[in-house]
Amino acid sequence: MSLTDNIIKLKQRIEIACKKAGRSPHEITLVAVTKTVGIDEIQRAIDSGIQHIGENRVQEAEQKFEQIGKQATWHLIGHLQTNKVKKAIPIFDFIHSVDSLHLAEAISKHAIQMQQEIPCLVEVKTSAEATKFGVTPEGTLEFVRQIARLPGIAVQGLMTIGAFLPDPEQVRPYFRMLRKLRDEVEQAGIDRVAMHYLSMGMTNDFEVAIEEGANMIRVGRAIFGERN
Repeated sequence: MSLTDNIIKLKQRIEIACKKAGRSPHEITLVAVTKTVGIDEIQRAIDSGIQHIGENRVQEAEQKFEQIGKQATWHLIGHLQTNKVKKAIPIFDFIHSVDSLHLAEAISKHAIQMQQEIPCLVEVKTSAEATKFGVTPEGTLEFVRQIARLPGIAVQGLMTIGAFLPDPEQVRPYFRMLRKLRDEVEQAGIDRVAMHYLSMGMTNDFEVAIEEGANMIRVGRAIFGERN
């Protein structure tokens, strides 16, 4: 199948998942994960209607951004090191992976210097996998309170990477946990915090994520095929 066919098929899957959950597909922001994907393929995806692209690494994104520019909204979905923040801010419209006060302070500092306010999501570690980053579920509310005070940062939601399990149903509890945390933060009514986005779900499990309240999904393989 062509890349355009893949996108059509993916949007049909999103529609079915939304119908099952009693939701509208218009609620869902599809972020196409372009890690290791070439510029020509990314351009084809944009030409086929993709409006949001997600990159894991600042260095890789820099090279692509030079050629693609602001034809799409850019999301940083991978772990961000503080020494890369200065380069990340001019590229990315969203940072999904704020997971420490040290990082948040670096984003705040450079955002102020560049006279910007950066929409950020707090990454929560919902599973016990050692390879995952994120704040603990128990520490999420207090962490949001801390970083909400920083100028140059707009906290706009939560993000998680579900456990890599063969059955999407096994991942449901992690997504449900994030939704409950989102509700908890929302109910706390913290100044300058808006829980607009719940970023969770990838190629294997986005249908379950949508059923559990995701309105931002990060999908690579279903669009671009297996990575090299």
